Amino acid sequence: MNILRKALLSAKTIGLKNSLLAIQNARRRDQLEARYPLIEPEANPQSPGSLVSAQAIPAGGSFQFTHLPLEVRFLQPDFLFIAWGGAQMLPSYAVVQADWPDIESDLQQTEDGWWLHSGALALHISTMGELRLYNPQGDLLRHDAPPIQQGAAWSQRTPLPAEAHIYGLGERSHQLNLRPGTYRFWNSEAGGTYGLGADPLYICMPLYLCLQETACYLVFYDNVYDATLHLDQQAEMQFTGGPLRSYIAVGSPEALLEKLTALTGRAPLPPRWAFGYAQSKWGYRTEAEMRRIYQGFRQNSLPISVLYLDGDHMRGYRTLTPDDERYPTLARFSQELAEEDIHLVASTNPAIKVEKGFDLYEQGLKEDAYCKTPAGQVTEGVVWPGWAAFTDFTNPRVRQWWGQQYARSLLRGVDGFWHDMNEPSNFTAWGELTLPLCTQHDLEGRGGDHREAHNIYGMQMNRAGYEGLRQLRPDRRPFILSRSGWVGMQRYSWAWTGDVETSWDMLRQTLACVIGLGLSGVPYCGPDIGGFSGAPSPELYLRWFQLASFLPFFRTHCAIYLPNREPWEFGEHLPTLRGLLQQRYRLMPYWYTLAWQTTQKGCPPVRPLFWDEPQNAELWDVGDAFLLGDALLIAPIMDEGALSRSLRLPAGSWYEMSSDRLHEGHKSIDLQAPLAEIPVLVRAGSILPMLEGRSIRLHIYAPVNRQEGRGLLYSDQGEGYGSHRLDMFSLQPVDDMHWEFSWNSAGEYAWPYPETHLVLHGFGKGPATTVPVQPGQALQLVG
Repeated sequence: MNILRKALLSAKTIGLKNSLLAIQNARRRDQLEARYPLIEPEANPQSPGSLVSAQAIPAGGSFQFTHLPLEVRFLQPDFLFIAWGGAQMLPSYAVVQADWPDIESDLQQTEDGWWLHSGALALHISTMGELRLYNPQGDLLRHDAPPIQQGAAWSQRTPLPAEAHIYGLGERSHQLNLRPGTYRFWNSEAGGTYGLGADPLYICMPLYLCLQETACYLVFYDNVYDATLHLDQQAEMQFTGGPLRSYIAVGSPEALLEKLTALTGRAPLPPRWAFGYAQSKWGYRTEAEMRRIYQGFRQNSLPISVLYLDGDHMRGYRTLTPDDERYPTLARFSQELAEEDIHLVASTNPAIKVEKGFDLYEQGLKEDAYCKTPAGQVTEGVVWPGWAAFTDFTNPRVRQWWGQQYARSLLRGVDGFWHDMNEPSNFTAWGELTLPLCTQHDLEGRGGDHREAHNIYGMQMNRAGYEGLRQLRPDRRPFILSRSGWVGMQRYSWAWTGDVETSWDMLRQTLACVIGLGLSGVPYCGPDIGGFSGAPSPELYLRWFQLASFLPFFRTHCAIYLPNREPWEFGEHLPTLRGLLQQRYRLMPYWYTLAWQTTQKGCPPVRPLFWDEPQNAELWDVGDAFLLGDALLIAPIMDEGALSRSLRLPAGSWYEMSSDRLHEGHKSIDLQAPLAEIPVLVRAGSILPMLEGRSIRLHIYAPVNRQEGRGLLYSDQGEGYGSHRLDMFSLQPVDDMHWEFSWNSAGEYAWPYPETHLVLHGFGKGPATTVPVQPGQALQLVG
C-alpha cells in the first residue's frame, strides 16, 4: 500500500482529529525511545561449542557444551522439551502443564555424540550440538543445526525436505501451505484493511505443523519476543531475545493437537448461543438503530443469536462506558432480546481515555493499573477516544481489578465481550502502531519492557476478562472474542480474522487462515462476512456467507463508511440466506457436540482434508475445502462466476447432502454449485444429529461394504455448569440385509427432545426414509 493511500485510509478510518493526534503521538514515541534507547551490548555470534559432558536425568538427558548447556526431556514417548542456555518450562504464558509423569528413557554414548531413546523416538545429540530426531524405523524426522546466540538474540536452522509442507504460525494472510515465505512474530494492527500476503497480522504464533514423507510433526518455540521465520530450503527461526526453548511432538494431526493443548490448555465449552449467527456493523450508533436491526430479523423470519455493539455504543469511545443518551434503555432492550434468546456482545478496548473526572481512568490511576515509561510516568497513546492510558495486563493485581470492571456492562445486559485493539494498537503517523518498546510492564512481578510484553498483551487482557467474568457470574460461561492473542489464547477467547479486505482473493484466504489457526490450537474463528473494508457484490457476499455458515464464528460486520449489510439488503438472495441460517441452526446439535469434543482433545472443528491421512500428499495443498468434524466435508465456491467445482476426496465414501449421491474416496469429482448452493458431503457411516423444530433427527448415512457406523451427541442446558449427557449411537451389520442400531447414554441431563426420528440415507434405491425411535431403543434396520 503506497504512503498516500495509507494516509487517506487512515484519515477515513480513524478520523481527522485522531490522524493529527497520531502525528503528535509518533513524535512523543520517537522522543521517548531516543531518551531511553534499548541498546544491547555488542556480541559475536556464538555456537554451543563442543560437548563436554552428558548425564541422564529423569525422562531425558542433560548436556554441557563449551558455551551452552542443553536439556532434553521426554514429556511423552513422542513429545520432547528441548532447552538451551538453562531455559526452563516455567515461567511461560503459554504452558499450563509443566508437571509430566516421568517416562522411561535411555541415554547411550557413541563415537560422534549421544543417543537418547524413548521407545517411540530416538534423538541424536552430536558433539557440536546438532540434533537429529529419528523414528524406530530409522527415518530422519528433523535435523536442527546448532543454535547461534548473539547477545540476547538467537537463531536456529532446520533443513527441510523438498516435499515438506508447513502449516500454522497463528493468523497468516497466505495460502494454506506457508512454504516458501517469510513471517514475522509481532502482533500487529492492520491499519483498517489487509490483503493477500500482508504480514504480520494480529495473532502471531511461533509454532508450525510439518508434513513430509517420513513424518507429521509439530514444533513450538516458547518465546514471546519479536522473531522472524524464513521458510525455503530450510526453516530459519530468528528471535531478538528470550529463552532458547522448544517442544517437538510427532504423530497424526489429531495427536499433535491433543499434545499441544495438553501443554497449553484447551478451549472451555462456550455457551451454545455463541455458535449462532451474529449481526454487527461499525456504525450502529443508536439503540433505535439496533432495534431496527432486531425487528428486521423478526420481520424477515431470519434466526439470529447475537447483536454486536461496536465502539459506537460507548460514550465518546470510553471503554466499558455505554452512552446513556444514544442507548437510553439498553438494559431493557437486552432483556427483550434475552426473551428471544438473543444476546448482546460489546466492544471493549484495553486503553482508557485520559480525562480528569472520568471514573474508570481515575480508578486506574488509584490502582496503579497502567503501563509506565522508564521514568515512572503513565504511558499514554492515541486510540479511538484520543489520548488514552494502557492497562498493564501482565500484573495479576491489575488483571483482577480489570475483570471486576466488566460488571459495568453486565448491569446493562451485555452477555459477551469483544476485545478489540489489543495487539495493543496505538495510532501513530509513522512507525509501528504499538507502544514504545521502552514501555515498562509488571510481567508477573519480574518487570520488563514492551519487547517481552507485546505479543502476550492481548492474551492477558483476555485472561483478565475471562477470570473476571468467572468471578462475577460463576453460573454462566464467559464469552470473549479477541482480535489478538498468543499461544494458549484458546483458554480464554475466540478469534476473528480482523479487518480483511473485500475481494475474492481474501474469501479464499479466509479458509486457509481459519484452518491455520485451528492447527495452532485456536479452534473457534471466522471472518467478517463480505470483508471488513469494502462493499461486496451480491455474489461475493452470498458465497462468503455460505462459507461462514460452516465456520465456528458466524458474523457479518463491516466498516462505518460502507453500505448496510443486513441479509435483507441483498434482496434477491434473501431466501438463500434464510435457508443457510436455518441450516446452521438445524446443525446446532452437531456444532455443540464438536465443541464438547474440543474440550476433551483440543481438536478444532474445522480441519484440513489431510487430517485423517497426513501421509496422503495429494491432500497437502487442498486449501479450498475442509472437514467439519468427522462427519462433514464442505466444498465452498470461492471463484467469481463459478457454478461448479472439482474436489479431491479423502479416504472413505461420501454422500452429497443435497441428493444422497455416493462417491468413493481418493478420487477427483465434479460438483454442481448453482449460486444458491454450497456443496456439502457426509461421510458414509456417519450418524448426524440435526434439529427439526424442537425435535431431533438422527441422519444415518449407510456405511459402505458393511462397515460399522457411529455418532455422538452431547447435550446440556447450553449455559452454565450443570448436568450433561452424552449419547452414543452405533450401527452394526447383522447380515447382508440387516443392521443393528444401538443407543447408549451417560450423564444425568434429561433427554431434551420431545420427538426423535432416524432418517436413513443410502439404505435402498429410493429417497431417505424416516423411522421413529425412543431414547435408548435398539432397532433392526433393513438395507
